[in-house]
Amino acid sequence: MKIPFSRLDPELSAPERSHRGDAGIDLRTAKTVRLAPGEWVMVPTGIAVAIPEGHAGLVAPRSGLAARHGISVVNGPGVVDAGYRGEVQVILINHGIEEVTLARGDRVAQLVVVPVAMVDLVEVEDLPESDRGAGGFGSTGS
Repeated sequence: MKIPFSRLDPELSAPERSHRGDAGIDLRTAKTVRLAPGEWVMVPTGIAVAIPEGHAGLVAPRSGLAARHGISVVNGPGVVDAGYRGEVQVILINHGIEEVTLARGDRVAQLVVVPVAMVDLVEVEDLPESDRGAGGFGSTGS
């Protein structure tokens, strides 16, 4: 599948996978950002994409940034809807204990494109029974 994208910042590298077969396409920051511990910031990526109908772009954290610095995506994963044509932005948060600087051009997140089932919710009086029932968080044990 080929997905059209526009480079809004022509000086930045085009988005690409780090390795053949990787699920995520690396997204880079279009500006240098500093994140104090506990701080979050919206980071522009310098690109816009045309996700095909029936799909969504999931903006996921990079495991290396998470492991080294505690950096994650606040609303992880963020969602890029098929109809959105604006700049892809990433809301990053610093869960670490030290300030982190991400330089312009650094890889800060990854875009994973997935199929989405288009469903309509139908209101009913009672839901069908299931083995789990209403068991929520922690209901299946440790």
